[in-house]
This record gives sequence, structure tokens and C-alpha cells, in this order.
Amino acid sequence: MKYIVLFREPDGRKEQHTPEAIQQHQENWKQWMDELISKGTINGGSGLTLNGRMIAPDGNTITTDIHKNGEEIVGGFLLINAGDLDEAAGIIKSCPIFEFGGYAEIRELQNQ
Repeated sequence: MKYIVLFREPDGRKEQHTPEAIQQHQENWKQWMDELISKGTINGGSGLTLNGRMIAPDGNTITTDIHKNGEEIVGGFLLINAGDLDEAAGIIKSCPIFEFGGYAEIRELQNQ
């Protein structure tokens, strides 16, 4: 089955980390992603920039911002293969997103 994983995290512009901590975090992400790629688990995905637009429910009002829940933003997504939601959660629970206070939401893709 296919799943999307949404990574939510504190806005990095607001929370400061040492250059060493950031470098280690980036290395942890690379190692984690390389492992998933080697297993064929990843179907796609990307980090997201902070550049975006929000369109209000009226469909006409467009602002030059992104959705935030407090200081939290969606920082990226992955498309993964897993047997079921429990397996998907088992894959994601080792993700480096948790190192800096982020979390992940896993959702099953609808069959098309």
C-alpha cells in the first residue's frame, strides 16, 4: 500500500540550533533516507521551502504566506510503500524529524 508522510516541525527561523547540531541533524536525515531508498521504501517526496500562497475559503483572497499552526509548519513529505499503517509507523518512528521537536502524520493514499 502507498502512504504519504507529512512532516510537521517548528519553524526553523524561530528556533535556533548550533551549526554542529544542524550538521548532525542533516547527516542523520541523509543516512535515514539512504537506508529507505536502498530498501525501495520511498516512492517520492521533498522538503518544502517557506515560499507559498494561501487561498482563503472564498477562493478569491490570496495571501503570500504558508499555513502555520502556532509556530509549526509542514516542512516536507514522503511517499512510501508499506504493508499497512502499522508497518508505515514502524518505518517512520526512526525518522530524524523527532530530534528537533517535529512529528509526522501518516495517511493512506486512496486507490485510484
